[in-house]
This record gives sequence, C-alpha cells and structure tokens, in this order.
Amino acid sequence: MILLPTPAELVARARADLRLGLPVVISDGPSRIILASVETVSSARLTEMRGLGELILCLSGRRAQTLKARAYDGDVARIVVPSEADLAWMQAVADPADDLRTPMKGPFKTLRTEGAVVWQAAVGLAKTAHLLPAVVGVDLNTPLDGLTVLTLSSVQQALVEASTLGQVVGAKLPMNAGRGRLEIFRPTDGGEEHYAVQIGLPDRAAPVLVRLHSACFTGDVLGSLKCDCGPQLRGALGQMGSEGAGVLLYLNQEGRGIGLANKMRAYDLQDQGFDTVEANHRLGFEDDERDFRLGAGILREMGIASVRLMTNNPAKIAMMQAQGIEVVERVPLQVGQTPENANYLAVKAAKSGHLL
Repeated sequence: MILLPTPAELVARARADLRLGLPVVISDGPSRIILASVETVSSARLTEMRGLGELILCLSGRRAQTLKARAYDGDVARIVVPSEADLAWMQAVADPADDLRTPMKGPFKTLRTEGAVVWQAAVGLAKTAHLLPAVVGVDLNTPLDGLTVLTLSSVQQALVEASTLGQVVGAKLPMNAGRGRLEIFRPTDGGEEHYAVQIGLPDRAAPVLVRLHSACFTGDVLGSLKCDCGPQLRGALGQMGSEGAGVLLYLNQEGRGIGLANKMRAYDLQDQGFDTVEANHRLGFEDDERDFRLGAGILREMGIASVRLMTNNPAKIAMMQAQGIEVVERVPLQVGQTPENANYLAVKAAKSGHLL
C-alpha cells in the first residue's frame, strides 16, 4: 500500500524515535532485537525491556577501546549488563564526561557470539541520530505492537547510501559579500536541510570558486575563538565577493558530523586535557563523521561540474573527485589563527592532514 512508509522512511522514523527515548526493533530474519538509546531511554522503559531478557549494552569500538572493554566484534563491543546495574551505570559507561573523576569502570563481560551485525547497525543508527553511539537492547522473542520495526538490510543501506537532495526554494539575498542568492536543499532521508549561498552569477562553463563549509554554531554565530570556522566562513564569502562570483555550501554537519550536543561533550573533554581527535574517540566517534557526498550532490543539482575548491582539507578534494566533481585548483583558506586555537589547528594538521 503506497500510504505506508517505505523502508527508508521507517529508518528516518526510527531516528526520531531514538531521540524521543522510544525503543525500536531491528530484525534479521528470525532474529530480532528491541533497542533504545542509552542517552534518552527512561528508567521505566528500561525496566520493561529488562523483563524481556538479558540486557546488552552495545558501544562503538572507539568507546570500548577507551574503557579497555574487549571489542570482539571489531567496531562494536556488546557488554552484558549486570543484573544490579541501573540506567545511571549504563550512561556512565557510555558517556566519558566523568571518566577522569571515576576511572574505574568494569570489569566488563563482552560477547563474542554471532549476531553482532544487528548491533553494529543499531550503533550506526544512533550516530546518525546525533546521539551518543551507545544502545541498550535485548533479544525479542515475541512481537510488540506499536514500535517502529526495521529490517537489518534497510538500516545498512541507509548508513552507506548518500541521501538524494532536492532544491526546495531559492531567493535573492543582498549580503556584505555582494549580490547573492540563497537556495535551500532538503534530503529525502528526513535529515537536516543544507544551504547554497551563491555570490554573483558563477559561469558554469568555467571552474567555479566553491567552499564546502560545515556548520559551526559556536564559531559562525558566537564568534568562538576555539576554532577557525567563523573566520573561514567570512573569509570565503569575502574572497567570492572580491572575485565577483562563487558558491558556498553551508552543510549542517555540526561538530564534524556528530551534532552540537556531542560537540559540547567533546569541548568538555578538551577542557580535561584531550585534543580534538582524542575527545571524539572517547565519545565513541571517528575523527570525522561528515559526509562530503552531500556537497557533491548539491553541486550536481546546481549544474556545477568543475570547481576551484577553497579548502585546507585534502579529504574534501578526494571526495569531490570520487563523486565526479573535477577539482582543478585548491584555493588555500588560512585565516583565523589565534593563540586560543593554536593547539586545535596543530592537531588538524598533524592528525587530520590539513594543509596549514
């Protein structure tokens, strides 16, 4: 029936459910697990889940490495939750905020049996919902009505496929950088919208000056001195204005794709002495969780096939070229260096390969 949600739409619904604290179900043939986000589930719902069987706390391999928990499944670790452990215990294991204050966690009993693939998909789903990459669940033997039910294949497909974007609306927008136009692009997977800021009238027949800028509320809006994002945003627009044309893609991938809440968790860890990459790993994320395929998709929608890319990040160049966007020139954007962000920039160069 066409009125019913598609598998991809069910995945989008599941992300919202997890953020609300609702459990969802992932099935792989006869095997099914009911799971919830450790960050958002309530004690009452957790108690009901516990009544269904033995609780399993699943963490990303990065978080497991910090905890010295054995990740037999590679990129995830399935920890058997002790019968006396409550929600506060699970959240303390998942969230590194108090690791230095209460470093003794465990010992952990981790599983090395089959069936990890469903849990891997569940942790990936939590990541894309911008939640901590930690879920708690239990094998489900009897159906439960009213919960969002996903197939393993639909989750896996959603995690690897780039979402299709379509233009919603566009309008002229006068700016300090010059006469421009703002266009809004909406992904079909229910995710956040992304923006294209066009300065002047770029000639599509020639390489277009382009900047892929990931959203940074703290730097772009608040003028944070911890990063160089705000100066990069304004510097890119200023150069486009000076040259008379260009396109800045404003991608809503806050905190290198982990979301603003997790970014603030990372900032708290940085205050404890960890660098940017180390903080991400302690939270359970990779160095960079962004998907630059979104930028390539928007450029194709705008009819732009060849660019002069304003970036210090070689990964952006590689991703654009892999997606069929010709990068004829890298235009450096080295602005915003301050004493407050000197260590941040040094880590970007040393660990992320940025050309500074």
